[in-house]
Amino acid sequence: MSNDAATATTAAVDGTGTGPEQPTAPGHGLGASLRPADARAKTEGTFPYASDLWAEGLLWAAVLRSPHASARILSIDTSAAAEMPGVRAVVTHADVPGDAAHGRGVADRPVFAADVVRHHGEPIAAVAADHPDTARLAAAAIAVEYELLEPVTDPEKAFAAEPLHPDGNLIRHIPLQYGDPDVTGEVVVEGLYRIGRQDPAPIGAEAGLAVPRPDGGVEIYTASTDPHADRDLAAACFGLDPERVKVVVTGVPGATGDREDSGFQLPLGLLALRTGCPVKLTATREESFLGHAHRHPTLLRYRHHADAEGRLVKVEAQILLDAGAYAEASSESLAAAVAFACGPYVVPHAFVEGWAVRTNNPPSGHVRGEGAMQVCAAYEGQMDKLAAKLGLDPAELRLRNVLATGDLLPTGQTVTCPAPVAELLTAVRDFPLPTLPKDDPEDDWLLPGGPEGAGEPGAVRRGVGYALGMVHMLGAEGTDEVSTATVKVQDGVATVICAAVDTGQGFTTLARQIVQETLGIEEVHVAPVDTDQPPAGPASHGRHTWVSGGAVERAAKMVRTQLLQPLAHKFGMSTELLQIADGKITSYDGVLSTTVTEAMDGKELWATAQCRPHPTEPLDETGQGDAFVGLAFCAIRAVVDVDIELGSVRVVELAVAQDVGRVLNPGQLAARIEAGVTQGVGAALTENLRTARGLIRHPDLTGYALPTALDAPDIRIVKLVEERDVVAPFGAKAASAVPVVTSPAAVASAVRAATGRPVNRLPIRPQAAVVVAAAGA
Repeated sequence: MSNDAATATTAAVDGTGTGPEQPTAPGHGLGASLRPADARAKTEGTFPYASDLWAEGLLWAAVLRSPHASARILSIDTSAAAEMPGVRAVVTHADVPGDAAHGRGVADRPVFAADVVRHHGEPIAAVAADHPDTARLAAAAIAVEYELLEPVTDPEKAFAAEPLHPDGNLIRHIPLQYGDPDVTGEVVVEGLYRIGRQDPAPIGAEAGLAVPRPDGGVEIYTASTDPHADRDLAAACFGLDPERVKVVVTGVPGATGDREDSGFQLPLGLLALRTGCPVKLTATREESFLGHAHRHPTLLRYRHHADAEGRLVKVEAQILLDAGAYAEASSESLAAAVAFACGPYVVPHAFVEGWAVRTNNPPSGHVRGEGAMQVCAAYEGQMDKLAAKLGLDPAELRLRNVLATGDLLPTGQTVTCPAPVAELLTAVRDFPLPTLPKDDPEDDWLLPGGPEGAGEPGAVRRGVGYALGMVHMLGAEGTDEVSTATVKVQDGVATVICAAVDTGQGFTTLARQIVQETLGIEEVHVAPVDTDQPPAGPASHGRHTWVSGGAVERAAKMVRTQLLQPLAHKFGMSTELLQIADGKITSYDGVLSTTVTEAMDGKELWATAQCRPHPTEPLDETGQGDAFVGLAFCAIRAVVDVDIELGSVRVVELAVAQDVGRVLNPGQLAARIEAGVTQGVGAALTENLRTARGLIRHPDLTGYALPTALDAPDIRIVKLVEERDVVAPFGAKAASAVPVVTSPAAVASAVRAATGRPVNRLPIRPQAAVVVAAAGA
C-alpha cells in the first residue's frame, strides 16, 4: 500500500478518507494497533510451523493418489512397496479400523478410495518409511489396476448422469420464492455468467506429525483451523474414543478454508498407530493442489426487471455450483449464494433456484466468501447492464436500490444490523480519481501487461467500475455457534486459554487487547491451542472475533469483578465506581488508588465463560427463514487500464469503503482488507485452476498465477463506517471476507466501462477485453 493509502487508512477511522493523520492510538487495549506477539519470530524465520516439527524415531509418510478423475479400482497390490528396505507400513482402505468415510456435515468422502476413484488426486494408499525418498518410492511402487470410466465434468450434465455416489449427484436444491412470480418490469436485462475455480494457494503446503500415545491413542500436530472437529473425525476413522485422540495446533501459515481437509491428517494417524512411531507428512505443492478444497466453479443465469427510473422490480436467477466429487461445504455455500443472489439491494420480488451437484472435478469447499463472491460478480454485471440500457450512471443506479437497516432480504429475514450501504457507495464514488498518465512515450508509467509489456499507450483505455458486496457472519441455518474461554491472572500477568485458532485473522492479538482493555494488564499471553481445551469452533466467517472474542471478554469481566469486589466492599462503593487503566485501580472520586498487583496480593484469579449468539433457522422449502446472525457490507470502486488490442488489464486503484462495526485494531484491520482485496484481484484476473476431463492442469505455482506484490494495485481505504452492531461483542463485524467478495465484481465492472464488452466470466480472459480486433473484423 502506498504512503497516500496508509494516510487514507488512518484518516478513514473518523470517516474523512482524505483528512489529516489522526492522533496515535494508545499502545495497548482495543483501538490500538498492537503488534502480533509472533511477528518477530515469523519475520526472523524461527516461528515453528508443522513442516518444522521433529520427533525421536521419526518416520516419513507419502500418499499414493489417483492419476485419474473417474475409474473403477480392480486391484491394489502393495507387496512390492511393503518389501522395500526401510518401509515400515503400508495402509489402504482395508486398514481403516473405524469409519471408512469422513466429511464436514456429510460423511461421504473415503479415507482411501476402495472400489472407485471420484477425482484426480484421491488418496489410494499411504506409506511410512525411514526416509522421505523411500516413502515416495514405495508409494510409487504400489500397483493399482484401474478400469477407466467416463468422467462427469459438466455440472449441467450431472443431473442426468449415472450417480457418482450412493447419495446421488444432487447435494442440495434451494428454490427461493419471494413475492409475485407474475410481476414484470418495464426494462429487462439478462445475463449468463461463469466463475472459475480459485485455489486457496496457502503459502505453506499442508504438513503434520502424528505421535502414538502410551494409551493406544494418538496425538496429531497440524495446522488445523477447527481442531475439535478434526479430532472427532480422526477418532471415528481410527475407531477410538475422542479422549484418546489429541489435536495440537501448530503455526498456521495462513488459511482461507484450505486447512479444513482431513485427508492429510487421517493417513498420518493411521500410520502412527500401525507402526508405533511418530510419522511426519509434508505435502508437495502438487499434492496441496490435488488434496484440498477449492472455490466452487459456478454457472449463473440472471434476469433483472426494473421500472423506467431504474428501481428493481424482480430478480430471477439460476445458480449451479460444481461441488466436485464430495459434498464438503457445498450445502452452506449454496445457501449463501441463493440468499445473497440479489445483492445488497431492495428487491420486492425474487425467484432464485440454486443447485449444488457432484462431478468428477476437484473437490470444492470453504474459501473466503464462498457462494457470495460468485453471485456478486453476476448481480453486479446485471446492474451494469441495467445502467447502460437506462442511460444512467452506474453508481446512481445502485444508489436508487441500496439496502438499509429494516429492509427485507429475499429470504424474508429483516436486516436488523447496521447496513450503511448508501454511505459506503457514496464514499467511494466521491473519492478523487487517480490522475491519468500522459500519452507520452518518454513518460514512465505502467502499461497493462507490466513494465516489459508489448502494449502501446495509444491502445490503453481507462475504466471506472463499482461493486457492492455482502457476506454473512458466523455459521448459518441453525448452526449452534458457541465458544469457551478462560482468563487467568497471577503476578500481574494474564493468560488466555481458548481453542480459537489464529489463522492470520489476528485472534490472538485481539484476545490480548480485550484483556488489556478489561483488566488494565499490559502483559497478556495466549496459550497454544489443543483439544484438551473446550471447543471454540472453526475459524471462518469472522466467528472468533464474535464468539471467541465475546467469551474472552466475558471471562475477563468476571475476573475484573473478582478483583474489584473486595476493594469496593472495603470502601463502601460498587464495582461500577472503580476503573482499571494502565495497571492501576482508581475510584471515581480519587479516594482509592492502588495497583492491580497490590490488589491481587499474590492470589491467582481466573474465570471461564461462554459466548453463544442468538439462534438461526434453516431455510425452508421456499428459501425463507432467518438464517443469518449478522451481515457485513462493502463498496469498492475500481479503476483499470485496459490495452484494447492485447486484452491485458492493469488494476490502477481500488477505493474501498467498508462496514466494520468498530475498529478494534487499525493496523490489523487495514492489513486484512488489503489482503482480501488482493485475493479478489487474483480471482478477477489470473487465478483459475484449470482442468481437462477432470484432471488438474499444471498443479503448481507456475501454472497457477497468483497475484504478486508487483500485481497488487493501490488500495485506498477511504471510509470505515463504525456503526456498532448491538448484538455483537464490541459491535465489530467480520472484515476480511467481504472485500474478497466485492473486488472481483468491481474489477469486472471497470473493464466493462473501459471496453464496452460484457465481461461475463471470471477470471477475465484477454479475448474478453479486446476491442480493436473485434471492431476490425
